[in-house]
Amino acid sequence: MADLTEFAGLPVVEFPAEGTREERLEQVRRRGGDPRDPASTAWRLRTSGSDGRRPEDDYDQYFSLFMSEVDTERVTALVLGDWVSPDQCGPEQAVELLAEHADALPNLRSVFVGDITADECELSWINQGDMAPLLAAFPRLERLATRGADGIRGGGGLSLHVPSHTGLRSLTLESGGLPGRVVREVASSGLPALEHLELWLGMEDYGRDVSPRDLEPVLSGGAFPGLRYLGVRNAEDVDAWVPVLADAPVVGRLEVLDLSLGVLTDRGARALVERADAFAGLRRLDLHHHYLDQEAVERVGAAFAGSGVEVDLSDPREPEDYGDGELEYYTAAAE
Repeated sequence: MADLTEFAGLPVVEFPAEGTREERLEQVRRRGGDPRDPASTAWRLRTSGSDGRRPEDDYDQYFSLFMSEVDTERVTALVLGDWVSPDQCGPEQAVELLAEHADALPNLRSVFVGDITADECELSWINQGDMAPLLAAFPRLERLATRGADGIRGGGGLSLHVPSHTGLRSLTLESGGLPGRVVREVASSGLPALEHLELWLGMEDYGRDVSPRDLEPVLSGGAFPGLRYLGVRNAEDVDAWVPVLADAPVVGRLEVLDLSLGVLTDRGARALVERADAFAGLRRLDLHHHYLDQEAVERVGAAFAGSGVEVDLSDPREPEDYGDGELEYYTAAAE
């Protein structure tokens, strides 16, 4: 995965660590940021970059530079990038610093935790942390996105149970293998304003053990009454989710159902065609990155023709054949 270039509708610009104050601000300008208008940028903070890796004990100093040189009262979006050894430890240091300085960030509305590229750490290796303290410190936060989950070397892992947060409207959890435990935590959280829920389930080989039962409070429509977008993305078992979603009461109030980036095969296409009426109230059905043959693509398209549903069937994929008699199917973001 590549660095984010946009978040919360804003260009992402990294805050540099090296040089004098004027040199740092000039670097920001060269990267497309405007130091005079901090609200025009989603600021990326990370412990490694083009100027080299910064030791963990220097992060406090780096964070202090950002807080002193940028008018943080006007900052609306932050992106937390690579931290030291993301395959072994989570982002607790960065999250704790943010929480401690919440008063200096009164207009912060959007946070992305884990903007880490594949060169820095594979998606399934990224060890996340507990996001509840971040949400508690920022009750007016509207958008939270994370990348990574429990990693492969232990650690605390991703956690997100929030008894009550009335501001959050969008929650995205990107993962190569999402634990069912995390989905149950989200589904039992008090998020009455949530409109956008995006879950990257990933692959069983990388820790995914999510089942529809874990998401039942959401699927029933009871958990988040304002939900308009539901993403069951990057899932290796999209075929199994189609009939479950067709019977889910929540689909009747959705505008967008996003099943993209996963492994959707002709079996799932047949279920979509047979249950097309269940999805006829959607504005958009996103199926891009799929394993459908041309005939299946045409059947799905015909099933929704005239329904008013925009169906994205772009990016067809072919399974890998390694010559052992078995075809291998992969999600868009796996290891």
